[in-house]
Amino acid sequence: MALKPRIAESPQVRLLDLKSKPFFIVASVEVGNTTTKCILTATNMDTGRTHIINKVVKMTRDVRGPKPGEVVFGRTLTGVELTRQSIAELVSNSLLESLDKANLDIKTDLNFVVRSTGVVAGFDSPDEVGEFVKALAEGCLLAGVPPKNMTPPMSTSNIPKKFQKYSKMEKVVFDGAVAGVLPPIGSTGVEIVANEMEGELATAGIKEAAKMTDVDFRNPCISIDFGTTLDGRITSPDLPYAKTVGNFCGYAGAIPDAIIRGSRVVDAKLGTALDVLKGEKPTSFLTLKMKGKVIQEYTKRINDLIIIEKVPEHRTRYGSVPVSSEGAKEVGVVLIGCDVGENGSDMGKLSAIGMEICKKYGVQVISAVIDEVMADVTCRLVKVAKDEGLVFEDSTIGITGRAGITGNKPKLILKCLDEMGIAPKVDERVVFVDDGLARGAAVMARCMNSLGTPQYPLGGRHGGKCILAQRVKLQNK
Repeated sequence: MALKPRIAESPQVRLLDLKSKPFFIVASVEVGNTTTKCILTATNMDTGRTHIINKVVKMTRDVRGPKPGEVVFGRTLTGVELTRQSIAELVSNSLLESLDKANLDIKTDLNFVVRSTGVVAGFDSPDEVGEFVKALAEGCLLAGVPPKNMTPPMSTSNIPKKFQKYSKMEKVVFDGAVAGVLPPIGSTGVEIVANEMEGELATAGIKEAAKMTDVDFRNPCISIDFGTTLDGRITSPDLPYAKTVGNFCGYAGAIPDAIIRGSRVVDAKLGTALDVLKGEKPTSFLTLKMKGKVIQEYTKRINDLIIIEKVPEHRTRYGSVPVSSEGAKEVGVVLIGCDVGENGSDMGKLSAIGMEICKKYGVQVISAVIDEVMADVTCRLVKVAKDEGLVFEDSTIGITGRAGITGNKPKLILKCLDEMGIAPKVDERVVFVDDGLARGAAVMARCMNSLGTPQYPLGGRHGGKCILAQRVKLQNK
């Protein structure tokens, strides 16, 4: 029987409902290596459903250049220079544009803002991400976001009146667990891998989106976010909170970007796969059939250049992402990385193969090769997790990010996982989610405000009940 990908999609929501029903409205502001997004989400506190209101997506490479006197404190993977002021302006403009499109007021309609960044490759150590997060906060303030909408409230009285009855703050306090998962023990996680916060948000977002499918994506689970850089988490089956027992890091969308840059149909330095394949239909069946052998040959050549492994202990950077493999070992977290050479030293070889494919066969075949390559990358990451004993009997897998959910990738990923024998009826265990990170921001905001929907739990184990009572007991010890 054919495997059927479960793809979570967001239903539309009307402005009238946003104003009249108990919708908790959150902006997710994310500055990534390729795109800067402001995504507005609205969670109906009666149903626990999160809707995406709109998204404003800009190319990060279009950020304004440094002005005299500004300090460059980081760079994107393609070397675009960033300053605190330029990032603040980019964030402010994106946020205002998003709210304007939605006809919402930043001071009265927006309930919370969650900020994150995937631009970690240009930093020297994981803790430098803190500077970047400050720049994001400055951008939100510049746009007019009240400071109280960026930090957890101290008491129920600090929560807007219409949401107070949904808050569980009198029973439980926010203790760092998001959607029933604790960050790596003894740290915030950022000390272990620079984009751990993105992994946290992606995991929470996939948990929320899976509610729109028949996949129960609660613990234990594996979440993989294929943005430009790779992030994600592996969680344990523990109760009431699962532990983070694995993290992903390295390259993801940067791989198709490198392949497409060789084609010369995009800018050789700043071009991305998004420029060419955006809105592209999956490669036609005819092309796949006629060029099947060619596609497989190129896929193998590219996969031979991609290294996927448990991050070796001596590395301080893996796939350009700052990591602390010693720190990970100390707290019992397995770091699984994806690199091309050492910190991208073989990316040029991917571009050379991309040039060859484009000259001989065109963009349709490049698209097919990229789909095959990224499906193989997914399965190789899961295999390392399995070899490390981190795939449990009831583990589910969630995939988000442009390099994991577009084109034919979902079908190819399911086929490959099925062949690996990960689980019987594997398609009932895997969910594909658009904008996992933004949905995760909505979940994070609710966790910070202790706004729960116990009848639709995100925490706990598959098939289990809400963990609120266990959390209360734990916190009252």
